[in-house]
Amino acid sequence: MSDATLHDAHPDPDDFAVQISDQIESFIVAVTEVAKGDEPDSAVPFLLLELSQLLLAGGRLGAHEDFVPDERYEPDVGPEPDVDELRERFAQLLEPVDIYSEVFDPYVPRSQPVACRISDDLAGIITDLRHGMAHYREGRISEALWWWQFSYLSNWGTTASAALRALQSLVAHVRLDSPLDELDGLDTDSSAGGDEELAEEAGRVMAAEIAGPLGLHSGPR
Repeated sequence: MSDATLHDAHPDPDDFAVQISDQIESFIVAVTEVAKGDEPDSAVPFLLLELSQLLLAGGRLGAHEDFVPDERYEPDVGPEPDVDELRERFAQLLEPVDIYSEVFDPYVPRSQPVACRISDDLAGIITDLRHGMAHYREGRISEALWWWQFSYLSNWGTTASAALRALQSLVAHVRLDSPLDELDGLDTDSSAGGDEELAEEAGRVMAAEIAGPLGLHSGPR
């Protein structure tokens, strides 16, 4: 009997692999539902919550000792599911605030901000998580945990952290009645040359202009 069958027959809520897979699957399902745009008024708060919960799973993976897969070479999981539609839906849903600036590595001296898109971030995260989930559903538990841990440290952990920071900043701007700088004209195909260059490209957008469409409300004055 495979590991997957054992988990299905006797799901142990205290089992580390079961907990991580449940958190990851919950994120995939929830974010995919948000992308449908049925409830645009709650999109930003919901994504803030989902990314926060996903990063808890990531933190547990990062703090755990290294997972070692059973096989030397990674088994083929087949073609990766297409995430272009999900990316495009989020780009439309978050259009006023999709682009943000981020320092790629805070420990590199004099790092320059780069332009990122929340829609790209979410699509990339989903791709990484689905890849591990394909192993998990085939009963390759150690392979799934190794992949989720490796990709958390090398890719989706950083991406999710950056996207979460952008969403948290957005919520703070709105709730604190603070004008929001929109990176007007800054795109992921260009690089930013520091704070001065970012300031030159930034346009002034009042938080009230995006609060309604994105389901955010200003706090008390």
